[in-house]
Amino acid sequence: MSRRTRTMLGAALVLASIATGVTVAQADRGAVATVRYTEYGIPHIVASDYAGAGLGQGYAAARDHLCTIVEGAVSMDGRRSEFFGPDGRPAGTPVMAATNLSSDLYFRSINESRVIERLVARPAPLGPQREVRSIVRGYVEGFNEFLDTRTRTSCQDAPWLRPLTELDVYRRAYAWGTVLGQSGVADALPTGPGASAAVPEAAGMSGPGSNSIALGRDATASGRGISVANPHLPWRGDFLWHQSQLTVPGKLNVIGASFVGMPLIALGHTEGMAWSGTITDGVTPFTLFELRLRPGTPTTYLVDGKPEPMELREVTVGARQPDGSVSQVTRSQWWTRYGPVVSGVRGTALPWTSEKAYALADPNTGNMRLLNTLFEFNRAQDVPEFVDAAKRTQGASIFNMLATDNAGRTAYSGASVVPNVTDELANRCNTELGKQTFPAMGLAVLDGSSTSCAWGTDRDAVQPGTFGPGNLPILQRNDYVANSNESYWLTNADAPMKRYPRILGTWAQQRNVRTRDTLTEITDQLAKEPFDLRATQDLVLSNRSMAAELAWADTVTMCRDLGADVAAACGVLSNWDGRSNVDSRGALLFSRYWNKIGRLPSAQLWQVPFDPADPVHTPHTLNTGNPVVRQALLDAVRDLRTANIPLDAPLGEYQYTERGGERFPIGGGRPELGVFNVVASDWDRGYPSIGANLGSNSSSYLHVVAFDGDRCPEARTVMTYSQSSDPLSAHHADQTALFSRSRWVTERFCERDIQHAPNLEVLQIGQR
Repeated sequence: MSRRTRTMLGAALVLASIATGVTVAQADRGAVATVRYTEYGIPHIVASDYAGAGLGQGYAAARDHLCTIVEGAVSMDGRRSEFFGPDGRPAGTPVMAATNLSSDLYFRSINESRVIERLVARPAPLGPQREVRSIVRGYVEGFNEFLDTRTRTSCQDAPWLRPLTELDVYRRAYAWGTVLGQSGVADALPTGPGASAAVPEAAGMSGPGSNSIALGRDATASGRGISVANPHLPWRGDFLWHQSQLTVPGKLNVIGASFVGMPLIALGHTEGMAWSGTITDGVTPFTLFELRLRPGTPTTYLVDGKPEPMELREVTVGARQPDGSVSQVTRSQWWTRYGPVVSGVRGTALPWTSEKAYALADPNTGNMRLLNTLFEFNRAQDVPEFVDAAKRTQGASIFNMLATDNAGRTAYSGASVVPNVTDELANRCNTELGKQTFPAMGLAVLDGSSTSCAWGTDRDAVQPGTFGPGNLPILQRNDYVANSNESYWLTNADAPMKRYPRILGTWAQQRNVRTRDTLTEITDQLAKEPFDLRATQDLVLSNRSMAAELAWADTVTMCRDLGADVAAACGVLSNWDGRSNVDSRGALLFSRYWNKIGRLPSAQLWQVPFDPADPVHTPHTLNTGNPVVRQALLDAVRDLRTANIPLDAPLGEYQYTERGGERFPIGGGRPELGVFNVVASDWDRGYPSIGANLGSNSSSYLHVVAFDGDRCPEARTVMTYSQSSDPLSAHHADQTALFSRSRWVTERFCERDIQHAPNLEVLQIGQR
């Protein structure tokens, strides 16, 4: 029988047993867990084994995100059209599809191929290791236990609400791995030769972002490490985070944030090591193969002169009609030894003619190791163990990872899963199209008619066709490492890294203003004094704008030359504090203006060009003689006046989110402004609140973790959209209120802190 206690009286006994090392329950009596809730609904889960840890984690995740997680599972079932209609947009799912129908056809095709089941069935290291399987099994049991006994959720009567399965968890891990590759072309799967299909602007998530910093002993006042996590992801759906602590006495003690619907901590810390990460925007984690078709048979391609038929997949999904009925929709997909035939990628059209077609190849379709990597990070106690885990598991699908520890060491790991395409292979095997796309964007278009052009395999690679860690960028230092989604090259401003193959990112090329802001804020602080906890928190929410620091003075001077019509705007800009705080007056105007020109080619925007010998400070000096720049300011003034927005309106009056009818002003700025605290309001659609802009990528889970020599690191966190995605939860807005005021949560990691939490809630989960 399931037992739950909601009593303070029971807390003392539970906490005493934990403090003395007594197991909460015997493993042979079934998985059990104790879940203790501290302020802001953050669960601290204790169990005697990994299955129990998963049990508590699953229960806590369901309590906060039941509807979100099940809707995600329905999406990965390929059933969105059945419940939500075929024409709706699947916002917040890890597939870049314009409609529910496209999303369903993609996921249903993957599921019917049973590729995920085959990957899960493999023994470690290619498949999930034993401990991971136990955690996943417990996670599903805990989730379903809450589902069985819930009292109130916002999707209480939804027809799509269902129990979770272990396969759902593995499907989610698989989807995260392919979000920058194969799942980014769901709209670009032609039904046959000559058939029209979409040309996606990006293969994968459009415009994700993050900042990550690991400070070492040469950069901190304590001589120990400080970690910064600042991921920028959409504020809804499968991209949400969930905070928790997982403890198995003597085996595991980790706290941080997990991807919603997955059981392991993805960003966080143990007693001795902290880590965070960014998405590998600078890497191209897939290639194309150009197929030479057999004359007269456009669905057969040649490999080493031998014909090979494409695999036809007739995929059928249910689609809800306006009258409520469900009809069956069938579409054809064509797959090859490399992957699916696609009609376009990254804005490049790839027509399927009688002579050639193109297939997308993504190595992460063979990667079921992400959970293994996270599990080993969850156990690591120092930077050497972190680096070893990254090299050994090789499952960090699309992530840069940065770590620091109690001894003040730091590490950057660019050891993600990438096709083994050296520059030599690309030069030898790129087609005419590839000769254009590879230098420009790292996208190889290889000759698919020859096996000599297949991906290589390093001797230290776990997965065939990928780079091993010996040929991937890894940097260890004692001052700092940082990444803001760009390539490995400028991980440290004073120590640019050596050159790696082009597919791994650009080298000695201009950095964007967000990377330059991150490095500038670090070096500015170090020029004054080393970092401590407070200085690091101030960096995260400084809301400095690198674009403004580079262009503000020139913009004001230009404004005064534009005439009386913009005189008021010139005064607003000259008095602006140059930041994107909620009370900053002028930030709205500058942001509107910069959004129009911030992505111009560098030679059109700046007078002083990029210099690889001075990559943080160049390019600079705004090209105010460019009529496009001048017109952009005039247009920005017109836009605000047309929208009846005062030119000097405080930013927070028009950049906000709403929870339960309450409005919370939000500081921060768009990525092209070079603001560390990214808040991506969509100016192209007017001035919506953050909550209305469901596709935005904004600051989400923030942490600053400072080691101090004992077993209780000092940490501050905030979940910008709060712990629970359910509007009925008491924890749907409380941390958002903090974030609105630039406030933080003092983390409770050690037992002495958890025990002193006010209004501690204790639950016992599992079978007795």
